[in-house]
Amino acid sequence: MPNEIREYASAKINLNLLVLPRREDGFHEIESIFQVISVRDELTVIPADGYDSCTIECQDMILPENNTLALAYKAFGKVTGIRSRAVSVSLVKKIPSGGGLGGGSSDAAALVRALEKLNGIKLSEEQLDVIASDVGSDVFFFMHCDGGAGGCAVVTGRGENVLKICRRSDLFFVLVFPGVHSSTKEAYSLVDERNSAVRGICRIDEFPRAKDLERIYNLPVGKWSFMNSFTDVLSEKYPEIKHSIEELKAQKALFCDVSGSGSTVFGVFASRCDAENAVVAIKAKGRNCVFAE
Repeated sequence: MPNEIREYASAKINLNLLVLPRREDGFHEIESIFQVISVRDELTVIPADGYDSCTIECQDMILPENNTLALAYKAFGKVTGIRSRAVSVSLVKKIPSGGGLGGGSSDAAALVRALEKLNGIKLSEEQLDVIASDVGSDVFFFMHCDGGAGGCAVVTGRGENVLKICRRSDLFFVLVFPGVHSSTKEAYSLVDERNSAVRGICRIDEFPRAKDLERIYNLPVGKWSFMNSFTDVLSEKYPEIKHSIEELKAQKALFCDVSGSGSTVFGVFASRCDAENAVVAIKAKGRNCVFAE
């Protein structure tokens, strides 16, 4: 058995995100493209004495008791039916919390990969999906499309339908962190409120639909018609988000939008040089941003 296992948990961005009306079970269906980017957390998983115990150390933030790592560890034991070796997890966070980048979901998938190695087993896709359903909707994507599996997919349903597509290698991103926190719960509530108000209904027919997302993805970025259901409502509540989008446009981003349920804003640039120059210019104005690809 290895003394320790190191796994990396990549962030994702949503290039398109249509949120459909809430279902009777409380979930929303989405139509989206998820793409893994180079910003990532680092997990070091060390076997400990005993079984059925997962201790987590994260110096960068205080994790809630029912965090995604704890939930993933518990779900792994339930799905496999074996007594999981006790582990100690050291988590180094690089993905901002509450940024719409899927950090917690990616961390959960990375821990499952480590647990597979520690226990000498390989889970089926069906077992991975059962774990994802217990942890969070974005986890489905990271179970199937990270860890060297391509990193891009059209995602539908509540997130459980993951259609892998070929990831482009010519996209260069600048991520701007506006300094406001948008929880997933709050963002969905804002969209629900907007959709229930006649004056503000977000017309579904304005969005590209799932069947067209891969085709649009492969167009020149300047011709993308992608949208995000959260952008307008979050920009109204948090002017910093709107300002970040405007800043990226001023730096000649070919496309920019909010990622996921926010609050991270991303811009897509024509070249690495253009993106890196934009980072320098935006940081010079006191804003927090990073380059990613």
